[in-house]
Amino acid sequence: MAESTDREPNRGLEDMDAGIRVHARTWIIVGAINFAYLGQIMVNIGSGFFAQSLGQLFEGSDRTVWFSTSINILTTALCPPVSQAADYWGRKWFLVGSSACGLAGSIIISRAQSMDTAICGFIVIGICSGTQSLSFAVVSEVLPRRYRPFAQTSLNLTSGLAAIIVICMGGSLVQVDKDNYRTFFYLVAAIFGAATVALIICYNPPPRELQTSLSTSEKLRRLDWVGYLLLTPGLVLFCIALAWSQNPYPWNGTHILAPFIFGVILLAAFCIYEWHFKKDGMVHHDLFKSRNFPIALITIFDEGLVFFAINTYYAFEVSVFRNTGLLDSGLHFMIMFLTTSVSAIIIAQISKRYKLVRWPLFGGFLSLLLFFAIMATVTPRSNPNGFWAYGIISGVGLGFLLPLIVVAGQLSTTAELISIGTGLIMSIRALGATVGLAINNAIFNSALSKNIPTNIAKATLPLGLPPTSLSALIPALLAHDQDALMKIPGITPDILSAAGAGLVDAYHIAFRNVWIAAACFVVPGIIAAWFTFDPKKEFNDYIDAPAELVLAVEQAGADAEMVDVRVEKSIDGAVHHEVISNA
Repeated sequence: MAESTDREPNRGLEDMDAGIRVHARTWIIVGAINFAYLGQIMVNIGSGFFAQSLGQLFEGSDRTVWFSTSINILTTALCPPVSQAADYWGRKWFLVGSSACGLAGSIIISRAQSMDTAICGFIVIGICSGTQSLSFAVVSEVLPRRYRPFAQTSLNLTSGLAAIIVICMGGSLVQVDKDNYRTFFYLVAAIFGAATVALIICYNPPPRELQTSLSTSEKLRRLDWVGYLLLTPGLVLFCIALAWSQNPYPWNGTHILAPFIFGVILLAAFCIYEWHFKKDGMVHHDLFKSRNFPIALITIFDEGLVFFAINTYYAFEVSVFRNTGLLDSGLHFMIMFLTTSVSAIIIAQISKRYKLVRWPLFGGFLSLLLFFAIMATVTPRSNPNGFWAYGIISGVGLGFLLPLIVVAGQLSTTAELISIGTGLIMSIRALGATVGLAINNAIFNSALSKNIPTNIAKATLPLGLPPTSLSALIPALLAHDQDALMKIPGITPDILSAAGAGLVDAYHIAFRNVWIAAACFVVPGIIAAWFTFDPKKEFNDYIDAPAELVLAVEQAGADAEMVDVRVEKSIDGAVHHEVISNA
């Protein structure tokens, strides 16, 4: 938590000299942060990309939703408290510790022999994702504010690189043998290990004021403990209820209602507490002085919700409709991420030059609405080559949204609140992803459970398949088990072909329902983006947290007599510089 301040974010900053230039040390820090983020995104994408392969390998396809859900729950629950604590103890060791958790989780997944072990590995990696907001905060606060579109775009490019690695390497591996997924997670473990070492060596920022001015007991007292006790279990229970809905429990069952009701009660209590009783907690009231921050929360929730619909079902639909392997469908997915990277670079330049965030956000959501509308009309008999173009449409929208939503939110806060503000933004995004995954999973599974038996029966029984063979035919089709299919009594090539067509039609209905729901979810984002304003005065050369001593001195505009530079050597041997203005 940062102390409340009366200083407006842009007061006295719009006229700053544009001559301030960061040096190699700052860019090395940005690179190290991006390297750690690479591992996080590879796992996030891999949690959906490898879900089918791991589900078939460990015979637990109905539980694969927990790969992504585990990560999203912990990201949602941990981002705000970690961001608050980082204001008191600094960013470094939270980032180092999270990368170490990523290393451990990747090793667990790579050595898993059961679905339970694999889920445990993703839970450990979820702890790593709990510091994701610090990556978004650090790359912004060490660079001049007018470069924030490029700072956030650097993370977007890292996401694109992660997608290419997952799709090209991961797809090639599991296409040969599903058990080869382990090689991919060995690579992820190596990336996390290298990132941990890089952060320890390269990231040694000057201590923040609250790090040195407060004792440990004072820091502990300032943490929002009541908020933690209400938010964390509330989110976990709420998300578990959503994840279990229709997978495997019905909505009116106690397995859903009990955690859902208690989760909602705890979250309502959290909102009341933060609103009336804790003005400087995880939801610091000074964050809401500008309307852009609450709008950023709405739009990032919407972006997280619809992104994970694309992440989970786009490549899946390509593989079903085109009857191709994971690598081919992944290449379609890669086109989307390549487009995302290119569009993010272009929009970052436009945003920096013209100091814009409103129109790019509005256009990004419109692009996603067009994508979902097109996908809802696609059928198994549509031109399969169209999928190459559809990914470009969604890529443009995603490239516009995530970087500039974060920029809009960060530029509406003061330097003291950038960490906790970014933490809240990323937590809301993860919450949107969790809600979206649960809703889409329920829609998808409900449509499949209703239509698969009906469609296959209608397609095969008139051709002479004995009704008693349906119970063996359906699971064998879903598992792509050719040996089991050939042993079914009464099976013929014509019946098998008709059954396959019926299965694809059932998937078509399920995919269509998901895309229609996603299109509806985009509408609030479009409306919210319309009310965003362009914070033109905030696109200046002010650096919220210079990573270099010389920049801190230069920015303060102080000479040797006005600045007291204190050099301290910490227990770990790293040299730290603290700049104290005497002006």
